[in-house]
Amino acid sequence: MSPYTIGLTGGVASGKSAAADAFAGLGITIVDADAAARDAVARGSDGLAEVVAAFGEDVLDSDGHLHRPTMRRKVFEDHSVRRTLESIVHPRVRSALQAASAAAEGPYVIVAIPLLAEGGGREAYPWIDRILVVDVPGDVQVSRLLERDAVDRTLADRMIAAQADRLARLAIADDVLVNNGTKHELAARVAALDAQYRSLAAMARAS
Repeated sequence: MSPYTIGLTGGVASGKSAAADAFAGLGITIVDADAAARDAVARGSDGLAEVVAAFGEDVLDSDGHLHRPTMRRKVFEDHSVRRTLESIVHPRVRSALQAASAAAEGPYVIVAIPLLAEGGGREAYPWIDRILVVDVPGDVQVSRLLERDAVDRTLADRMIAAQADRLARLAIADDVLVNNGTKHELAARVAALDAQYRSLAAMARAS
């Protein structure tokens, strides 16, 4: 039986990684979509070959890896580029995540998917049992992004606008983790969710 699976998502700079780290600290396996996405377009992969065919050799660095700053600029300047890139990467990521989730050990597994809403939500991930959205107010999201990535306000706004809006993410949530406080407050909220998920997983195994 595959582990009870929680899809973890949230907007850029919402604190998804901090939440995932907190769950990991409680002994929960984390399956990371960002890592799967990097593998999907690794040097020499079929995925990278498709990206080059779609966007040209200038998306590669001198060593033949995807040049992420160039690709990011293209994505945020043209929505059609983002859609094409997602059509290449998302199916590969979904397949890898499902396989890794099924192989995970523990009472339940967290699958961290930043673009879960953008990538099709529940329809694209029917094997996920529950969705947890990490949520922050828009002004907190912007200030964290400016500090974290050292970008200007224009690029920060474009990065946020390129994702699903806050209401769209909340619409797919079974649970919402509000992350607008301290690390201690986040840890306490994660601990409460961990207890809930262990109970739900135990009931699922017993049924």
